[in-house]
Amino acid sequence: YLAELIRMDGRGDYTSDTCHQCNVSAPAQFRCEDCCDMQLYCQNCIVINHSRNPTHRIEDWTGSFFRPMSLKKLGLRVQLGHAIGENCILPRKAFNDDFVLIDTNGIHEMAVDFCACERSQTHTKQLLRMGWFPSTSVDPRTAATFRLLQHYQILSFESKASAYEFYHSLVRISDNTGLIKKDRYEPFMRMVREWRHLKMLKRFGRGHDPAGVSGTKEGECAVLCPACPQPGKNLPSDWKETPKAKQWLYSLFIAIDANFRLKRRAISTDEADPSLSKGWSYFVEEKKFKGHLKEHSSEMQEKSSCSNHNAVNMAETKLSQGLAATGVGTVDCARHNFKRPNGVGDLQKGEKYVNMDYLFFSTLRNNGLDALNVSYDIACQWHKNLWRRMESLPESYHISYLRVFIRFFVPKFHLPAHVNKCQTMFSFNFTRFVGRTDGEAPERGWSNINPVASSTKAMGPGCRRDTLDDHFGDWNWKKVVGLGASLIHKMREAVTEKADHDAAFQEFNGAISADHRSAWTVEMETWEENPNDTCVTNPLERKSIQITQASARLRLAEMEAQELARGIDLSLHPDISPSVLIASGLDLEEEQRRVRSAFEGMGLHVSDIQKGTLTRMRNVLRRKIETWRSAQVLYMPAVQILTSTVVPAHHQPSENAEDISLWLPSNLERKPCDSRLRDHEWDLRYAQAHDSLEELRQCLRVHCSMLTFKREWVRGQGSNTRAQNALARVHARQVACTRRYRVAWEALNTLAPLLKKVRWQGRLQVLKDEDVKPLVDPFGSETEGHRRLTWIWMMAGVDTAGDGGDCLNLLLGVRVEWCKSRARAARWAEEIDLLREEMRRVLHFLDWQANWWDDQQDRRDCETPAEHEGMVAYANKQADIRRRLAERFRLLWA
Repeated sequence: YLAELIRMDGRGDYTSDTCHQCNVSAPAQFRCEDCCDMQLYCQNCIVINHSRNPTHRIEDWTGSFFRPMSLKKLGLRVQLGHAIGENCILPRKAFNDDFVLIDTNGIHEMAVDFCACERSQTHTKQLLRMGWFPSTSVDPRTAATFRLLQHYQILSFESKASAYEFYHSLVRISDNTGLIKKDRYEPFMRMVREWRHLKMLKRFGRGHDPAGVSGTKEGECAVLCPACPQPGKNLPSDWKETPKAKQWLYSLFIAIDANFRLKRRAISTDEADPSLSKGWSYFVEEKKFKGHLKEHSSEMQEKSSCSNHNAVNMAETKLSQGLAATGVGTVDCARHNFKRPNGVGDLQKGEKYVNMDYLFFSTLRNNGLDALNVSYDIACQWHKNLWRRMESLPESYHISYLRVFIRFFVPKFHLPAHVNKCQTMFSFNFTRFVGRTDGEAPERGWSNINPVASSTKAMGPGCRRDTLDDHFGDWNWKKVVGLGASLIHKMREAVTEKADHDAAFQEFNGAISADHRSAWTVEMETWEENPNDTCVTNPLERKSIQITQASARLRLAEMEAQELARGIDLSLHPDISPSVLIASGLDLEEEQRRVRSAFEGMGLHVSDIQKGTLTRMRNVLRRKIETWRSAQVLYMPAVQILTSTVVPAHHQPSENAEDISLWLPSNLERKPCDSRLRDHEWDLRYAQAHDSLEELRQCLRVHCSMLTFKREWVRGQGSNTRAQNALARVHARQVACTRRYRVAWEALNTLAPLLKKVRWQGRLQVLKDEDVKPLVDPFGSETEGHRRLTWIWMMAGVDTAGDGGDCLNLLLGVRVEWCKSRARAARWAEEIDLLREEMRRVLHFLDWQANWWDDQQDRRDCETPAEHEGMVAYANKQADIRRRLAERFRLLWA
């Protein structure tokens, strides 16, 4: 391969001095890099061959090597305004005969002749009819081919390559030595921006409308979501008369969010760099938006009464020095992830209500729907005074909130950061008629647009808005094309999950008594009807007393006090009762774990100070064990035999204190032991297991939040080291809790058959390594829809008592789990109904849009038959695209 590459730098097999095309004596010394032909031609033949390909790159054989040669220098002149090969009687050279054409294979100097005869058109029309886009309308000296602009536009959508990078790649293709200086970067940027704008107008029929470009309305050039309800486009004519039980299918789901990556530096102004559109697609109209912000800039924003959300509480302190915009706020379609028309706007100083309110009401103008579901990560606070704040907006932005049924939600991923009350009131999981909507749609879109942030950050205000509008439009169109696959994927998942969750709920439901089942159903339905009514009991709230070792010890002490009061004293030691003996044994066991952990934490090179500290810890622990042992043998005589048999007395001092076996009742197995002592250890071990799990859950929560904070905010070696040490300490506690639980579990497992305990394992289970996971892991690989909680977060034992505990506690815990199981089954059933309706809407919308394009064919009077033919052809093409999409979707969903 290498040899062949080097061979191509020579003439190869074409060493003849005669041009094989014309067979004259002129030297054959030119070849083309872009033609599928390595043959050499004479100067006249190479020019004739490239009259239809003027942007091909030519090489000239100097006698010893090839060097680049332009067709302009070889004598090729491109005549505009006439067919190829037809001469103009009055050609006019470009200004100073200096014309540059930018194409996909480089930047080319061209010899261009404009037509100036009686058939002539303007210079811009002559260029455009050649497929060349002029950089200016007056004496153009630079142009770009349509294929180049189309190529860059698609490339920017897919790779997010900046115009600067793309242009300079063309410069290097043309000349990779830097010897030729022909800078056309600014004209290229201007052409790209105008191309984006014109393509937008063309795709939305503005060229077919008699009102023309100037008649474009706000939001009219946005790609709409075919699956969302849109009266007059994809809803039945009698949709308002649909039975109440089905009205929820015509609800609109929208999601609000902000992105602080899409900043803009304080460069240029709206006067110097205005947008080419006036709020025609996704960004709001800038003048009205800025006017509203200026009018309400002095208003203070109320602080959040929920969790300490930075989006609310730190909006006034957001760093904005040197920035004209700290980010953008958007309103999306919550179920299909489309950017909404007029739903995007700049944030000047954090995520302030005044900005987000304007975007929310702007995108909902002329909505016409009766039901609205709004998702926002701070919805619990934002919605409180929303209708009062709405009064400050123009009348056309108002919503009749007394007529429209509006509900507010917090996205599923963000919900665990809120207080417990919010986690049921604003949850998609427990609210009727929302299906499996998660509200996280905007977050998925940020990964697509964030790579553009580096190039748009330094743009002027108008150029940035036009660029982002173009990217949002492409994102929406890709979503339209992908609806066929995405909706059928969701439907297949929903059918499977509905069957699984239905079966799980029916199994659970069958184990509940009929009285409880009917009572809980009434409670749940009442709460679902009025979730915001404080007088209605929330059946999903846990109101149970946690099981702790402290409460278990208190209960045992109270029982012994009652026995003493009745004159019963079973103690064999004046200071240590049976319950105190077992409790002290568990304390010694915990201390052994601490000493063992200290020993394991020492490195390879241990200092004398560390050795001394460890020895003192072991000596103290040994004395405690010996004191405790003297009382133990009174209650458990078998221990005396075991200690003398297993470990001879004269070897005892050589054993480390943390390795001494304590021989608690669970260690004795079938050996004789007072059942009362086993009962005491059972109660304490059961409480110890719950205690360990609670502490483990706390450690997981703390570790997850600390890790998130470290990744987002901690910078620098010193800060990272301190953060890492703090994480290590939390992790060590987490490991200790895991070990303590496993010891407690083994003891319970041993004692259960001896004490004839049954049906206790449902509340406590074997703790595997994969079970030790946080409730919500922001860095986990599982998606939200497929995430499964481990049993440590769902076990009934988290909020219920064990054997002999409070029966009401157990009942409340079962009720909560029953309500959740019922809600899961209901949401999957709703998802299937919602997906069926969305599929119907998509097909009707595409049919409506195809008919709309059919109607555009003859709307505008054209000056020439050619112009009319172009109008009809483009309308037919767009209608055909919609019909083919609809047919493809029908086949996919059949």
